[in-house]
Amino acid sequence: MSDSQQTSTASNYKTKHKLGEHNIRLAGLDVHNPVFLVSGIGVVLFVFVTLLFPDQAADYFQSLRPIVTSRFDWVFMGAANLFVLLSIFLVLTPYGGIRLGGADTKPKYSFVSWVSMLFAAGIGIGIMFYAVLEPMNHFAFISGYTGSTATDAALSMDLGSGEAAQRLAMAATLYHWAFHPWAIYAMVGLGLAFFCYNKKLPLVIRSAFYPLLGERIWGWPGHIIDIFAVFATLFGLATSLGFGAEQAGGGINYVYSAPTGDLTNLLVVGIITVMALISVMRGLDGGIKRLSELNMILAALLGLFVLAIGPTGTILADIFKNFWAYLSYLIPLSFWGEREDLGYMHGWTTFYWSWWIAFSPFVGMFIARISIGRTVREFILGCLLAPSAIFICWMTVFGTFSMEQYLVDGYTGVMDTVKDWQPELSLFKFLDQLPLTAVTSTIGIILVLVFFTTSMDSGSLILDTMTAGGKTETPRVQRVFWCIFLGLLGVALLLGGGLASLQALSLTMGLPFCIIIVLMCASTLVGLHSELYGSQVGHNTD
Repeated sequence: MSDSQQTSTASNYKTKHKLGEHNIRLAGLDVHNPVFLVSGIGVVLFVFVTLLFPDQAADYFQSLRPIVTSRFDWVFMGAANLFVLLSIFLVLTPYGGIRLGGADTKPKYSFVSWVSMLFAAGIGIGIMFYAVLEPMNHFAFISGYTGSTATDAALSMDLGSGEAAQRLAMAATLYHWAFHPWAIYAMVGLGLAFFCYNKKLPLVIRSAFYPLLGERIWGWPGHIIDIFAVFATLFGLATSLGFGAEQAGGGINYVYSAPTGDLTNLLVVGIITVMALISVMRGLDGGIKRLSELNMILAALLGLFVLAIGPTGTILADIFKNFWAYLSYLIPLSFWGEREDLGYMHGWTTFYWSWWIAFSPFVGMFIARISIGRTVREFILGCLLAPSAIFICWMTVFGTFSMEQYLVDGYTGVMDTVKDWQPELSLFKFLDQLPLTAVTSTIGIILVLVFFTTSMDSGSLILDTMTAGGKTETPRVQRVFWCIFLGLLGVALLLGGGLASLQALSLTMGLPFCIIIVLMCASTLVGLHSELYGSQVGHNTD
């Protein structure tokens, strides 16, 4: 949608705001005041202070994690459950028939291209990092192979057989990758898309609060919302980029005997930043769309190869068994009262929910940009079911095969990465036992790098939109700025404590934005009700 279309008066909302009216236009820039200034200066200062004092920064960042996970686990878990229930409610009620952009609007992208971009921009790097690691980690702890005393007592299941342990391990993995994260993204994306395309407000988080705040969204309440969204996006993306850099560096070392350490990680981030900059210059259709489709093709080839080489019949049967186990354990896994598995709940679930929440302004806004013309029902079902089905199949292919390697073949390579906690090597240790190891490992590295590139590219695009007051047609230099500083932020956090610092900052930034999303959902419901029943909502507060 062009900027000229965004400036029209919103139906039902008597706003006098014009797109970009608070923007500063100087030296070829077109940025929002004060959102760009506060967030831009903030990230620059953060990067330089962290690079100047990496040890002190690492100690501080890592001290935040236990505070957030132990005191606010109920906030993250309760909110994630709410988003799933709200998604179901919207699909089953008349609100699902509302079309984003109006009754006559047609989708801009085909379903395949749409799902490809959802998949690549969402949590692509994560599935490369965790596809082998997480199922094996949970299996190891449940079965006691790591010497841990962790059990599934909170779920009250008798693990009398290895298969039962495998099933719970896969259910615990799929819990983090299927419906819950995509419900978070769907709620943010729906709010943004609805208020942009149906109410003709700018494509920024503050617009979704118009029914609650009225014209105050153009003042400091709206500025604060968007600034929080920018910082949440920055640290959510930095976490993904950190995982990507660690895994790509570890894979290059393992496959090609290249040196490991900070220098390799810096080189990886530098190469990917250059690739992302090239993609940024090519735009949404020429850059992100093409790379996303390449991701899907390469991922499909790798997944099909592993499926064909592995115990194919067992894997195919396990797709349905694991899905059923996931549904069976969904309710007990979703509640936090009297849980005994605090290591799993705090170390995995609370971190994941905070990561997805911090990631949600970026993914939600990106989904909104590519989803005009779809009904609310189609939007939510597409966001929840298509990516969830992909992840269930992907995790089963790699998770089942890796556990079979250990239980049937006696191969301990992947299990050793869990025991020694070398997560960046799990995928490559797994591929080491397959034919064409060098080829498949190289494809794995390429997938990580391309996922890395699409995340940086689309992240720069979304950060630019948020800090340009919702403008989608802005000088490219602004996207270049965010692309470069995303890379620098990832570098700063890797040097300032590695993945532990990345996870701690994601948790910390996810907490306040979790509250913002809950309020955003309430505001979106009010807006959908006004669209469906024609009631006058919103304010005209001077």
